[in-house]
Amino acid sequence: MIVSVSRRTDIPAFYSEWFFERLKEGYVLVRNPMNYHRISRIELNPEVVDCFVFMTKNPEKMLPKMYLLKDYNYYFLFTLTPYDNSIERNIPDKRKLIDTFKALSDMIGPDRVIWRYDPIILNDGITTDIQADYFGRLAKNLSRYTGRCIISFVDLYKCTLRNSSDLKLREITTDEMCRIAEAFSGIAATENIKIQTCAEKLDLSRFGIEGGSCIDSKLIEKITGKPVNLKKDKNQRPECGCVESVDIGAYDTCLHSCVYCYAVHNHKTALKNYSGHNPKSPVLYGDIGPQDVIYERKITSNLSTRHNFEQLKFI
Repeated sequence: MIVSVSRRTDIPAFYSEWFFERLKEGYVLVRNPMNYHRISRIELNPEVVDCFVFMTKNPEKMLPKMYLLKDYNYYFLFTLTPYDNSIERNIPDKRKLIDTFKALSDMIGPDRVIWRYDPIILNDGITTDIQADYFGRLAKNLSRYTGRCIISFVDLYKCTLRNSSDLKLREITTDEMCRIAEAFSGIAATENIKIQTCAEKLDLSRFGIEGGSCIDSKLIEKITGKPVNLKKDKNQRPECGCVESVDIGAYDTCLHSCVYCYAVHNHKTALKNYSGHNPKSPVLYGDIGPQDVIYERKITSNLSTRHNFEQLKFI
């Protein structure tokens, strides 16, 4: 089983104490996002968890307790963008986040820290040239601490348009995407960083940019030294290259308050849900009630024992 931590919220930033408590207890309860009262009980022991994939904008709180992951395979997707607090309203100073990125990379190795530069947004104040300048500055800072960057262009969902109405974010044209891709590709080559896209329909291979995967079977095979017997995740968009995983997060619980976020429909709801969070609870927020039904989700390892690859060695 690959465990996503998480597409739905930033567990390392806001719920790391809860996560490590769940490791200690050996299981987690996860509400079905389509059926609130249906709860899955998911084992979290090293025998069935093949790899944790952490998705975060700020893993600083996890760093002192990384030793608790010694029996697990894992890697991080670290989203780091240049936007200010008018766009990412509750994000620490970017200089501090760069330092955190470097500290994490020094701790676990650059191959296990994937930089996400997404979403790429445009409006009257942020042009394609400004995006290239932003990307270049960050790439120069991070070049020794990661070898890969995953990019994506903003999807203007209804909640995104509502939350960002004062910023006038707009659709990015194909021509603009190509100009950005060409500029980013040249910068990345200079800094020895490979760029991939996340669930993009537009083919950017002529700029040396291929489609990537956040839940990446090839990287997991390199980390574990074993083949991964998993299919493409049918619950994601057709362009998504991720393999199957189990997500242990919950929507409307992230407090970063990014205006482009798809996982928080209402920031007041996120604050309310966070107020119901108990680090000792098996579920991320709220209590287990009489209407809730808990199902034991059958979890098995998806690593093959037939062959061994050269395992990725970490510091």
